[in-house]
Amino acid sequence: MSIQRNELQPMSPADAQELFLDHKATNCTEATVRNHRYRTNHFVRWCDIEGIDNLNDLTGRHLQEYRLWRKEDGDLCPLTVKAQMSTLRVFLKWAASIEAVPSDLYDKIMIPRVAPEERQRDETLDADTAEEILEYLTKYHYGSEKHVVMALLWETGMRIGGVHSLDLDDVNLEERYLRLEHRPHQGTNLKNGEAGERLVAITPELTQLLEDYITNRRKDQIDDNGREPLLTTTKGRMSRAAIRRHVYRITAPCFRDEPCDGCEDGEKKCDEAVSPHAIRRGSITHYLTEDVPPEVVTDRMNVSRKVLDQHYDKRTEEVKVEQRRSFLDNI
Repeated sequence: MSIQRNELQPMSPADAQELFLDHKATNCTEATVRNHRYRTNHFVRWCDIEGIDNLNDLTGRHLQEYRLWRKEDGDLCPLTVKAQMSTLRVFLKWAASIEAVPSDLYDKIMIPRVAPEERQRDETLDADTAEEILEYLTKYHYGSEKHVVMALLWETGMRIGGVHSLDLDDVNLEERYLRLEHRPHQGTNLKNGEAGERLVAITPELTQLLEDYITNRRKDQIDDNGREPLLTTTKGRMSRAAIRRHVYRITAPCFRDEPCDGCEDGEKKCDEAVSPHAIRRGSITHYLTEDVPPEVVTDRMNVSRKVLDQHYDKRTEEVKVEQRRSFLDNI
């Protein structure tokens, strides 16, 4: 039923935000709720700046003004603007359900289009979203191939070729590490060849997940080269394409029952999904944000310092200056 402006019930932006988050908390993970709070905080702040104390007064022009303000205020890239406006769209669609805004207002939000080349260059999975995905997988798909793929990519930051190359013998559950080995003549290879070979330490949580997957969910298969892959299908070693499809599926908001703007169900890639390399980029950025020394990150992720600085470090200048300040405060 269409709700007209003269039928609306007064509600402040802050009150609507709290009700919205309470609603989300009933069927979403804590990480999802935190993500929604972070993104809607900016909208509530803008409403306060503009003197909008009643959502009933919002118009399509306001939404356009907010989009431009948010882009400039946060110096945001197009991908981030798209993510934040998509969340606002979800918020206003919910607000319409409680008669706080007209029922068609959310349709007036302009979601920016991002060119494929720009998306590929800047696409990064942020830590909050990664945590949200892992929480959802832990709750609803524990020990599945999807869960293992996401956990491996996020915690280790390895490339898709590294995940594809892992055998059962490469997983040391007792010592808690993974062995990456370049084996081009046996069907798997690492991007940097033998220079990419290394041991990667893993947490107790990932160790337990791998043990549970191997014991309960892994299909017992040998590949065409007589090796026992870690990730398997009914036909043998899971292909890189299959790993990539898992990533596209689990990083789509609709996988977690979140609305996606322009999303198509089925096997087609959701427009909001990200690539495996976006997980690697996000993982590296997360380690750096958590003050892990760059030298440790370059060794763990098998990336040179120059390439890390140019292509993988997506920390904002604000984050970097705060990290530098924390070190200086301890001198």
